[in-house]
Amino acid sequence: MRIFYGGSLTAWTGLWVQKVAVDWLAWQLTHSPLWVGVLAFCNLAPSVIVSPFAGAVADRMDRVRLTMVTQYITVAHALTLAALTYTGLVRVEYIACLEVLLGSAQAFAQPARQSLVPGMVTRSELPGAVALNSLTYNLARSIGPGIGGVIVALFGVVPPMLVNAAAYLYASTTLPRLDIDPAHRRGHAPTGSVLREVVEGITYVTRHPGMGPLFLFATLIGVLVRPVPEMLPPFIDTLFHQDARGLATVSSVMGVAAMVGGIVVAVRGRLTGLAGIAVFSGLAIVLATGGFVATGYFPVAVVCAALIGGFSTVHGISAQTLLQTATSSHMIGRVISLWGMIGRAAPALGAVIYGLLSEVIGLRIPVLVGATLGVGACLMAARRLPRIARALEREANIAG
Repeated sequence: MRIFYGGSLTAWTGLWVQKVAVDWLAWQLTHSPLWVGVLAFCNLAPSVIVSPFAGAVADRMDRVRLTMVTQYITVAHALTLAALTYTGLVRVEYIACLEVLLGSAQAFAQPARQSLVPGMVTRSELPGAVALNSLTYNLARSIGPGIGGVIVALFGVVPPMLVNAAAYLYASTTLPRLDIDPAHRRGHAPTGSVLREVVEGITYVTRHPGMGPLFLFATLIGVLVRPVPEMLPPFIDTLFHQDARGLATVSSVMGVAAMVGGIVVAVRGRLTGLAGIAVFSGLAIVLATGGFVATGYFPVAVVCAALIGGFSTVHGISAQTLLQTATSSHMIGRVISLWGMIGRAAPALGAVIYGLLSEVIGLRIPVLVGATLGVGACLMAARRLPRIARALEREANIAG
């Protein structure tokens, strides 16, 4: 398990280190919030098409081999981007094309790699393993930008890309060393066409009394407020008039807060109450995002960024733990892939919307409107919370 989580943390951290550099590079090339939003869309949007199929594929083939292929694609992506940037040949259009490739590879990697977790632990240990896996992902997602911001401020945008290539190369070389139950390594024998299994996965989620509302809530939060951390450079520059050092400060603070929030949830050790934590941490994200864009005072923005980072991790770990422990083993790849689709595609859509609106009315007003709508989404989820908790926490305890 140490090998698995060490490789996961290394790879995911490298990916977020590179993302900060790519966003900053795009901002330097274009000084357009729209282009930064478009790049986020290019990276995240392939999930809408690819993720449902990726989950079905992960449920029917060797998940270790599938994960290794996707990770080597990520290495090639990082090296190509670094070479183009170092030689001065990079253009924002090239970055966009490469981000589509990376997003597609990540859409396949997520369900394949995370579906390995149940094959490395006993059933009684599964809730803790799932929580640790979620903690690893969310910590990497939060500390990576902080590390990336520091590297960009000190050394420029090329070194973070090389860091990502090295991180994924390391993660790929450690995968064959894992001791995995063969039944979980390969999944199940095909029961029909891939398309049919995709439909089965979507139906399973939408008809589930707990998963359906939780997915809807995550989608709304993702579109309305999650784009802000995905496209930080325009906010840091235009709202607070800070340079790469300001970006590094905000990213680092978000990372530290994410570690604190993640550890608190992981050591809590109980499934009961996680649904409520997932919903109310979503409300905290909405309010903190509204505060981040509303203030013109950078220290206040840093505090709000810390709250965004901390509660984003709390929300992610709580929701993912419930989903993975409550899902039937033959469906886990598809459920994970659909959750990943929401987590990637919703912020992508929001980033494009905010990027477009910013060209007309700036960044602040659209996000404040989005945060207001996000409060409404939280109230809607709170009304459904008893139903969500009964369904997910009961089934998760049965599965455990």
